[in-house]
Amino acid sequence: MPPSAGSVAVVIPTFNEAESIALVVTELPRAIVGRVIIADGGSTDGTPDAARRAGAEVIVVGRGYGLACLSGAQAATGADIIVFMDGDGADDPAGIAALVAPLRAGAFDFVIASRARGEREAGSMAWHQILAGLVAGRLTKLLYGVHYTDMCAFRAIRRETLLALGMREMTYGWNLEMQMRAARSGLRVLEVPVGYRVRRGGESKVAGSLRGSIGAGLKIMSTFARVASEPLRGRAS
Repeated sequence: MPPSAGSVAVVIPTFNEAESIALVVTELPRAIVGRVIIADGGSTDGTPDAARRAGAEVIVVGRGYGLACLSGAQAATGADIIVFMDGDGADDPAGIAALVAPLRAGAFDFVIASRARGEREAGSMAWHQILAGLVAGRLTKLLYGVHYTDMCAFRAIRRETLLALGMREMTYGWNLEMQMRAARSGLRVLEVPVGYRVRRGGESKVAGSLRGSIGAGLKIMSTFARVASEPLRGRAS
């Protein structure tokens, strides 16, 4: 397959995003995106029905952010490139082109959006979210020589590359684990600045409550410790 080729599937993990999911699906640039897969964690507000009406495929998975991401990628048979994004409308779908192009060109293996380097709507991110991404990025650079500035959900990777990473984290540590495994595997990583918006509906499962923030923070820290403690093997060429 030539480097410029690459069919794209967008995978969106959801849990009670009925207020925003239809807008997210309809905003996707369908000239680039071939499939839209909603991996729903058991919504009770009609999210799956709203997504189907908007033109997405829906699979129902168990609870867990990472589980939804992995299940969506596994379901995206036939796709060369997977784009992950959230279903709350905060990620700007216009950024998909910038994420996908370096993969199609064969120049990079993993492309991640950075909200810290892009323009953010007022109130779209809390200070501790920005700080957490910067700190995790610094630590990843110390370990593997790859510097990130964010743990943004908005990212693109070839499907076969993702499935070969051996992802294990099925909750909120998924994003960080992917970044760490990509770095330690020697993948060619590119970070691109993107715009970030205030969520279009619903309440954040992480930043929307103190309990959610603490729980996600603990999971991210434990994920970092687990992956960092794994013995290094031969890097991908």
